[in-house]
Amino acid sequence: MPCGPLKEHADSLDQKLKKARFQSLVHGDAKTPNFCWNSEKSAAAAVDFQYVGTGCGIRDVALFLDRCLGPEICDLSVEHWLDVYFDLLNQALIRDGHTVSGKDLEDDWRPLYPVAWADYCRFRQGWAGPSALSSYSLKQIERALE
Repeated sequence: MPCGPLKEHADSLDQKLKKARFQSLVHGDAKTPNFCWNSEKSAAAAVDFQYVGTGCGIRDVALFLDRCLGPEICDLSVEHWLDVYFDLLNQALIRDGHTVSGKDLEDDWRPLYPVAWADYCRFRQGWAGPSALSSYSLKQIERALE
């Protein structure tokens, strides 16, 4: 991994995510090929669980948005997609009778989105080697390190 802010702050990014009030099971590789959809596109199942562990669920959201939409579209519409995610998550919490408040969960996780994006960039740089980061990624890294 190249020297720089991601390498220097890897531990602090990880610790911010680990200290989130709400922890969940995370898939760890939430990309579109790891989801199967029904013909109506109204339900999905996750597959390819090479890693499952506890963590801040916004990690999977950041990875999924990057792999599904890419940084350019995220730059234009990420707030919309985060709204959709948190609205659907809140509906599922209510439907399934969970006592966790969707608002509390969103208040905990939404500010961590840039941290999760930056941590994912750090992972990619360490796994696949140095590569150019998009302007969106650089913006999220800057927000995460503030």
